[in-house]
Amino acid sequence: MAPKPTSPPATAVNPLQTLWKVYNDNTPHRLKFIDAFLFFLMLSGIIQFAYCILVSNYPYNAFLSGFSSTVGQFVLVASLRSQVNPQNKDEFKDVSPERAFADFAIGSIVLHFFVYNFLG
Repeated sequence: MAPKPTSPPATAVNPLQTLWKVYNDNTPHRLKFIDAFLFFLMLSGIIQFAYCILVSNYPYNAFLSGFSSTVGQFVLVASLRSQVNPQNKDEFKDVSPERAFADFAIGSIVLHFFVYNFLG
């Protein structure tokens, strides 16, 4: 007769619940807002890519513009997040949060200028 499987101890907690609790307790609201925007950009890119594969990629320039805009914006927002994170103050000593946001805004304007021009 096989031994009975034992259940985990009562003190063991689901790792995802622990991760979510620690994230909610220790992450500033500013970073949570940036993370929500990163999640939106990721979903937007996935939806655009799935649409291109499943439905149509016509016109192809529009797909490339939209997808590259999403990926570029994701990179810019991830950079902003790393610069305004209080735990990274030692890495970005000379960059204030205001300067980081100004760099993000200018980078976004330049990115979307190129995306708009690529549409033709």
